[in-house]
Amino acid sequence: MPNVLLVTKRNGNTEKINFQKIKNILERASKKLNNISIEKIILNTKIQLYNKISTNRIHDIIIKTTADLISEHATDYQFMAARLTIFQLRKKAYGTFHPPSLYEHVTNMIKLKKYDEKLITGYSQEEYNIMDKFIHHNRDMNFSYAAVKQLEGKYLIQDRVSGKIYESAQFLYIMISACLFLKYPQKKKMKYIKNFYDAISKFKISLPTPIMAGVRTPTRQFSSCVLIECADSLNSINATASSIVKYISQKAGVGINVGQIRALGSSIRNGENFHTGCIPFYKYFQTAIKSCSQGGIRGGAATLFYPIWHLEIESLIVLKNNRGIEENRVRHVDYCVQINKIMYQRLINQEYITLFSPSDVPGLYNYFFSNQKKFIKLYIKYEKNPNIRKKIIKSIELFSLIMQERTSTGRIYIQNVDHCNTHSAFNPEYAPIKQSNLCLEVTLPTIPIHDLHDTNSEIALCILSAFNLGCIKNLKELKQLSNLLVRALDEIIDYQEYPVVAAKNGAKNRRSIGIGVINFAYYLAKNNVRYSDGSANNLTHTTFEYIQYYLLYASCKLAKEKGACPLFYQTNYARGLLPIDTYKKSIDKICKNNLQLNWKKLRNQIMKYGLRNSTVSAIMPTETSSQIANATNGIEPPRGYITIKASKDGMLKQVVPEFIELKKKYELLWDIPNNTGYLNLIGIMQKFIDQSISTNTNYDPKKFPKNKIPMKTLLQDLLTAYNLGLKTLYYQNTRDGVKEYQSEVLNNNYNNQCNHGSCIL
Repeated sequence: MPNVLLVTKRNGNTEKINFQKIKNILERASKKLNNISIEKIILNTKIQLYNKISTNRIHDIIIKTTADLISEHATDYQFMAARLTIFQLRKKAYGTFHPPSLYEHVTNMIKLKKYDEKLITGYSQEEYNIMDKFIHHNRDMNFSYAAVKQLEGKYLIQDRVSGKIYESAQFLYIMISACLFLKYPQKKKMKYIKNFYDAISKFKISLPTPIMAGVRTPTRQFSSCVLIECADSLNSINATASSIVKYISQKAGVGINVGQIRALGSSIRNGENFHTGCIPFYKYFQTAIKSCSQGGIRGGAATLFYPIWHLEIESLIVLKNNRGIEENRVRHVDYCVQINKIMYQRLINQEYITLFSPSDVPGLYNYFFSNQKKFIKLYIKYEKNPNIRKKIIKSIELFSLIMQERTSTGRIYIQNVDHCNTHSAFNPEYAPIKQSNLCLEVTLPTIPIHDLHDTNSEIALCILSAFNLGCIKNLKELKQLSNLLVRALDEIIDYQEYPVVAAKNGAKNRRSIGIGVINFAYYLAKNNVRYSDGSANNLTHTTFEYIQYYLLYASCKLAKEKGACPLFYQTNYARGLLPIDTYKKSIDKICKNNLQLNWKKLRNQIMKYGLRNSTVSAIMPTETSSQIANATNGIEPPRGYITIKASKDGMLKQVVPEFIELKKKYELLWDIPNNTGYLNLIGIMQKFIDQSISTNTNYDPKKFPKNKIPMKTLLQDLLTAYNLGLKTLYYQNTRDGVKEYQSEVLNNNYNNQCNHGSCIL
């Protein structure tokens, strides 16, 4: 290294590196932070410098050097690295640290065609001056490093070819608020914009990727989840693929119900030809899903749904398996097996399951969702019919295969279709739930699509968001936050555009929204309770009672103002049935049914005025959006006090909230002895949630003999989840990438060993 190092400035001139200037920047970024060593950062930076290095490169090195120092002993480096990044982003966006006025910013963004033109016609300069006073740019200093890098990579408007940044975080938040309340009455508009801006910029409300990245831009698609049902016809299959492409390209995750597609060898046109089976069409859908990169924000992804009794189930279950050849594998999508009570009963009783092609058993597929009694009667009738093509398989073998592949891949999901319909917002007679979404938390009615202009079909959309439980000081705060969030998400339904008619039908007629939570692990730690020992049961019961109550209260209040959703009559709410009326009563054994709020009064109000939204709650995974708030992921226990997040910028370190104060209060994922306590908490939540919950199961092979997860344990957890009324199971996580399982089939005493013989009957 030369004795005198030169730096190349933005204008191309060179001058001697000024380390005092670097020190000044570091002191500014470390203000009010603890356990920071500026000298260490400078020392570690110096050894990476070279002659005529650019000022931008120096800033990059300082940021990376600071971020590398994040540890359990020095957690505040995550905030210092974030501030240094904010300094750099503002310089890139505005040429200076200080942002322009809001009106100047908006007019420039409209000129560049980065913002929706309605933002300049819908507000006057005077109104922008008022909104400008709402903004607290200093809130940028509250982000963690992982949060800022997510903002930079996914949410701030930029040219994804050149990398040019056009806005900072507080402009993002105020413009989202301005978009959502654009059509509100003049007297209320500014109040709602301010309150919503404060709620999202203070992290009390967490917004999902489509809203954060899309609201304020010319692209108007903000639904997180799309549910498409495919019928057993080429027209429907092609319409499904076209719908997938349209929504994948606009940042949505997709659930595809493929359960009606007939099995390999089935008759076509009265025997003129035989069917090629499901796999070629799954490959077709996979190609559609991977055709778009979603603007560099995230890759296209989807989950395919089919019933456990499908004739091809044994081939479909292994489609993600690394063994096999491309011709018999479809690895780049995920899969969900749909199960109901009779299938679990046959497992417990060690009986057989009969497999059919849906095309050979008229009525069976529809009754699988809409009427369990009729399904069982018809299923047994078809089993006895010698003229129907079928295959008989031992239930234990089939369930073991499912759990084996779930363990091996982590991505074979479970949907309990009877719970989805008996504990639902919808009356299954009118609107049965036949599938879920990409992440298994959305349960909404669908009608198969036959072409892109089909007015009789229904694609379900769900707009999501979440409360940050870590920021809630008193559960009564949920009343105001629910009012803000329900109104904002309801506005999106009318504000966004619909590339497919069937999607517009579903969204406008049902107006479904799904609000969940983030930072649950921090919430438990703050309250000195744990996942595993039952100490969190009562807190969870009370918290989710308040959440559902105030969400329904807000939607009912909005219905009083604007009218109920058009298909409200198809909901159970219209019959006076609330989630507290239809939950699995086994929950009462683990948590007493002590309701604290006035549900009778709310029920009467709903019966009188209806609901603006047919659903209001769903608990989703929040891997990215929780990082923005420096929160723990959704309802999940953290894997460590410092979580490593992979990104295009390298490995990002995120420290759990209040680590120093609460280290001994957190219960880490792999310290939890088994899934029971966690599943109990999910069951308590599900009592109140009117859609579903993305529920993971987790296994550490080291806790079992020979480092193998017993099949008995996997099946016990599956049955426990069903017994607790869980609607869906999402990922199965296995520690350290170990993908082993114990495959021995259980002996004849399984019924007694499992101790689940009567729990689901």
